[in-house]
Amino acid sequence: KITTATPIKGNGKNRVFFTNTGAEAWDGALKLARYKTGRPNIICFYGAFHGRTFGGITGNASKITQRRGFGPLVPGIYHGFYPTSFLCPADKETPHSVKGCIDYIKDYLFKKIVSPDEVAAIALEPIQGEGGYIVPPAEFMQEIRKLCDEHGILMLVDEVQSGMGRTGKLFAIEHFGVKPDIITMAKGIASGMPLAAFVANETVMDWPVGAHGSTFGGNAMGLAAALKTFDLLNDSLMKNAEQVGNKMIERLKTFVPTYKMVGDVRGIGLMIGVEIVKNKETGVQPDAETRDKIIQKCFEKGLLMLGCGSHAIRFCPPLVLSEEQAMMALDIVEEVLREL
Repeated sequence: KITTATPIKGNGKNRVFFTNTGAEAWDGALKLARYKTGRPNIICFYGAFHGRTFGGITGNASKITQRRGFGPLVPGIYHGFYPTSFLCPADKETPHSVKGCIDYIKDYLFKKIVSPDEVAAIALEPIQGEGGYIVPPAEFMQEIRKLCDEHGILMLVDEVQSGMGRTGKLFAIEHFGVKPDIITMAKGIASGMPLAAFVANETVMDWPVGAHGSTFGGNAMGLAAALKTFDLLNDSLMKNAEQVGNKMIERLKTFVPTYKMVGDVRGIGLMIGVEIVKNKETGVQPDAETRDKIIQKCFEKGLLMLGCGSHAIRFCPPLVLSEEQAMMALDIVEEVLREL
């Protein structure tokens, strides 16, 4: 099921390698990219999160606490900029547009830091998770695909948080009109059981037996849970994520003109981010302190929330969430916003 459902570039059949966690899938995908291309370097993005292994934390660029104290890290991993539509004066010199972010790769990374013919993969989340639930323009993903094709680089997409129906499609990359060469997945793949995977076309995943391995990867209980999860996603849960997510986004967008600390609402399906800022009238500034107060007050009223990025709140509920439950949650959020 997973090999036929995964949107991978290539004419042959797809192959899957099962692991236990998303970080293991990420490390395996990095190994595959280097093995297949014979190239040593990987380009990731600021704001990224890919796990807690050495490969994971080297690719990460969202919070310094994930990297501090663990160096030296894996060599050959560099970072570009991820486009954002909601601009903040505090980082106005940082590339935000699609053109600016792509030009940075072309004019700085490729010309000053790492030659494109020594890059094995450009690796990114189709929607950044820890980085703030950033949804890029489709043009960005399409330009990354073009860059990869031009230079013989593999496009590696990390769908650990954004995949398995969360955005209303099985994988978030399906919203952007491109197919990557390698996809990693975990978390929702087996509804909480320890299972993860990475998938590539047989023309890419052509390493010999023993080149990569896992003691418990593809364990029987995890695979059984994954098969049932696939059925549930296709039967109703992907559609539910789309419908309930649209209702949540519709209501959350009304918070932007109503509450001065709500700067932006973005997302697809049940993957929604809300930007918390200090004052939209005098110039938008990140407000992590208020974000944390909102999360704490929601908790005191019975709603568990989680931050992302430096000052955003993420809505990442189970895909079984009903519209009634979603509105109850947003009632609590709005009550807290009024109080603040």
